[in-house]
Amino acid sequence: MAEQHLPTIDQKALDEVVTFTSELIRIDTTNRGGGDCKERPAAEYAAALLSEAGLEPTILERTPGRGNVVARIEGTDPSAEALLVHGHLDVVPAEAADWSVHPFSGEVRDGVVWGRGAVDMKNMDAMILATVRQWARVGFRPRRDIVIAFTADEEASAEDGSGFLADEHPELFEGCTEGISESGAYTFHDGSGKQIYPIGAGERGTGWLKLTAHGKAGHGSKVNAANAVTRLAAAVTRIGEHQWPIRLTPTVRAALSELAALYGIETDVHAADFDVDALLARLGPAASLVEATVRNSANPTMLSAGYKINVIPGEATAHVDGRYLPGAEDEFRTTLDALTGPDVDWEFHHREVALQAPVDSPTFAKMRAAVEEFAPEGHTVPYCMSGGTDAKQFSRLGITGYGFAPLKLPEGFDYQALFHGVDERVPVEALHFGVRVLDRFLRSA
Repeated sequence: MAEQHLPTIDQKALDEVVTFTSELIRIDTTNRGGGDCKERPAAEYAAALLSEAGLEPTILERTPGRGNVVARIEGTDPSAEALLVHGHLDVVPAEAADWSVHPFSGEVRDGVVWGRGAVDMKNMDAMILATVRQWARVGFRPRRDIVIAFTADEEASAEDGSGFLADEHPELFEGCTEGISESGAYTFHDGSGKQIYPIGAGERGTGWLKLTAHGKAGHGSKVNAANAVTRLAAAVTRIGEHQWPIRLTPTVRAALSELAALYGIETDVHAADFDVDALLARLGPAASLVEATVRNSANPTMLSAGYKINVIPGEATAHVDGRYLPGAEDEFRTTLDALTGPDVDWEFHHREVALQAPVDSPTFAKMRAAVEEFAPEGHTVPYCMSGGTDAKQFSRLGITGYGFAPLKLPEGFDYQALFHGVDERVPVEALHFGVRVLDRFLRSA
C-alpha cells in the first residue's frame, strides 16, 4: 500500500483516546498484591470496545475477577510474523488524601487527564483501543497479524496475568515473535533544550529476595553471640553498601554511544579502558536514562524480627529488591552468597529473567521513524529498563519485547516521577501524539 493511501488518525480517534483513558482510570483496578485486585470490569470495558471494532476478544481468568483480554487482528500477509501489542489493566494503590484530585476520578482539567494509571498504563491501553477502532472505521488491515492483550496482575507477580496467558494459553500468541508495551518513546527533557525519546530494548531481571537469619533465642539481658537480628543486620548492611561492578550489555553500550554522540563527547564505548562513570558525569540529567542499568543492584527494603523487647528471637527476616542485567544472574547469585555469609540464608521470593532486544532490527528502526516523524526535533535512543514489564512473561513464548508507549510531554512533566507517584496525570496533547505515533508504527510494522 502506497504511503499516500495509508489511513491516518482522525478527530474521533483523538477524542476517543482521551475518553478511554479517563474512563479506564475511573474503573478502580488497584492491585495491592496477594490477589487483592479485580480487573474484570476493565477487561469487560476493553473487550466491548474491541467487539465494536469487529474483533472477537476473549476474556480469560486464572482467578475469578482477574480478567485478561486477548484479540487478534488478521494481517494481509499470512507468511509474516505476528506482533504482540500489550498493556496491563491493574494499577498500584493511591492514597486519595495525598492527591490534588481524586485518583480514580479520571478528571480532564486544563488539557490534562488526572488519575492513577494515566501514565502506567491506561493511557497506552486507550491508545491501542483508539487505534484499532480507527482502523475498523476505514477498513484498514495491517501487514502482519497483531495480537492485542490487556493483562491483569502486572503490578504484582503477573501470575494472574501475562504469566497465566503465556503458560496456559500460548496458542493465542501463535506466530508472535516481537511485542511492544510500556515504558518507552516518551519525551525526556535534559534541561538544555534537547528532547530525548528512549525506546526500550531490554530489561534488568527481577530478583526479589527473602533473607533468613537463624540464631539462638534467649533473654535480652544475656550475652548472645548467635543473635539472629545481629546476623541479619550485618548481612543487610553488607548488601546495602556493596559496590556492584560495571557490566555493560549491548543495549546499554548502544545507549551510551548514542548519548555521547548527541552531546558531542568523543569516546569509544567498546574500548578496554572505557570509563563509564566518567561519561555518565558528562551527560548531565541524561545520565539518569542509563545509570541504573550499568550494574546489578540489590536494595534492602523490609525487615522483620522479634516480638518482645527483652526476648532475643531465634529467627529474623529481611527482603531485598534485587535486579540483574542480561547475562549477569550467575554473578548476582554468587555475590549474594558471599554477602549473606554462613549465618544467613537467602532465596528468591520472586524471580524473572532479564531481557535484551536488538537495536539494529527493522522493528526498532520503524519505531524510531514513527517517533521522529511526529517529533522531528527529538532524538531517539535505545535504553534498558531498570525494572520489568509483562514482556518477561511473554518472553517464555519466544517473543522479543520492546518498550514503546509514545508520549510527547512538555518540560516539567517528570515521566519517571509520575510512575506510581502522587498526582499521576497525562496531557491530552501527549495522548494525541501517542495515538498518532502508535498508529504510524503499527501500520509500517
